[in-house]
Amino acid sequence: MTNQTKKTFTSSSLLVGLLSSALSFSCLASPISFADAWEMLQENNNSLAAQQANVERYQHLQNATGSLNLPSVTLGANYTHLDSDVTLNGEQFADSLSGVNPALAPFLGQLGGITSTITEQDIFTSSIRAIWPIFTGGRITAAQDAAQGKSEEAKSQLLMETQARYEDLSKYYFSVLLAQDVLQTRKAVTSGLTQHRNFALKLEEQGQIAKVERLQAEASLDKAKVEQNKAKNDLNIAQIALTQILGQSQTIEPSEQLFINTSLPNMNAFIEQTLATYPGLQLLEAKEKQADSLIRAEKGKYYPEVYLYGDYSLHEDDSLASEMKPDWLVGIGVNVPLIDTSGRSDKVAAAHSAVSQVQYLKAQAKQDLKVLVQKTYLEAQQSIEEVLGLNSSLSLAQENLSLRKKAFNQGLANSLEVVDAELYLASIKTQQSVARFQYLISLNKLLALSSEMTTYSTYLHNAVLPISESRTESNVESTSQDHS
Repeated sequence: MTNQTKKTFTSSSLLVGLLSSALSFSCLASPISFADAWEMLQENNNSLAAQQANVERYQHLQNATGSLNLPSVTLGANYTHLDSDVTLNGEQFADSLSGVNPALAPFLGQLGGITSTITEQDIFTSSIRAIWPIFTGGRITAAQDAAQGKSEEAKSQLLMETQARYEDLSKYYFSVLLAQDVLQTRKAVTSGLTQHRNFALKLEEQGQIAKVERLQAEASLDKAKVEQNKAKNDLNIAQIALTQILGQSQTIEPSEQLFINTSLPNMNAFIEQTLATYPGLQLLEAKEKQADSLIRAEKGKYYPEVYLYGDYSLHEDDSLASEMKPDWLVGIGVNVPLIDTSGRSDKVAAAHSAVSQVQYLKAQAKQDLKVLVQKTYLEAQQSIEEVLGLNSSLSLAQENLSLRKKAFNQGLANSLEVVDAELYLASIKTQQSVARFQYLISLNKLLALSSEMTTYSTYLHNAVLPISESRTESNVESTSQDHS
């Protein structure tokens, strides 16, 4: 191969490598923080969008009740067909008169043969009518308050859905981090058992250990590979779930780590904040407002209705009746309910029962929320204690593994002891990762319940991250040096 050919081959290989790297990079999304994932979910989640549309719907319905105080104006037209024209003859006219001077009687008698058409058989009229309620017994304000209560209920439902989606995201997001930690632990086990198997092969060749010891090392390594593949599949499943909940097509990679905090704010602060801001309680208050409005609406049926009305004629037939009728009229009307068949008294009693029901539900909800916050808070504290309490066990497991490896290399321990030490160290790491995961789930649930989701960054800033494993790596290196 000539130098020119070598250069061309090298350039082509480099170009192919760069293109492959670029394509691989384009298929992966940049790692995102939990806060960024939350912003992404709020923008793309369909259930939140549906609740937002529901809020807008009831806001429009509430705005619609504002027109109940305004007059209603209608343009109407009527066509009437009579069986015959309405007429009046002279005799009928004379008979309808009263207090007529007797001297005029002969003259009126001569009018008997005269006929006047008051209105024709077909009548067509059109007019503008207006009705303006000025007193309805409080039913209009009750309807407006009920609409406001429904709007507030919809807003509370949106907030509750937002909190639920926040809790869901925390489970999906931190499940990926937990799966990553477990995979790294399984990789470390596989790496350690691979090294142990290699030592066992050399020791068997040198006749220092029996064949069964080498077989034990190989069997343990094969099982560790199975567990590693399982952990890898669990990570893929967790990433797919996180990607789907965020509505993305590219695989989402979290940028954070599992962590704990050494302390939490006082439990009573979470309880007070939850009772003051939890949207479920606000929803019940909106229900209570609607029930109160229903009471006022039903009581309003006992009061009279007072309204103004008016009518202005736009078109009328060319008849005597039309000429006699005025062009406009105004007046005031009153409707007094005497006998009502809608069951007003029972409906008022039912509305009072609805108010009592909501009040009892609100009292029970406060008790349940207090217990839930206490339970979640104690679970978070327990996770903190578990992580910190396992630090000594982690150090012990690391030291025990180092000693077991050295003893095995010197023929003072069997293969099973090394495997047990390796698996024990992995179990401590996994237990700590699970405890950190449980802490973050409990923490974010507390933040959701107390409507303090925006304060997550404060806890992240004060995070206590996992202990560096440089000690474990140095132990492995020293073990390798001792064997060589």
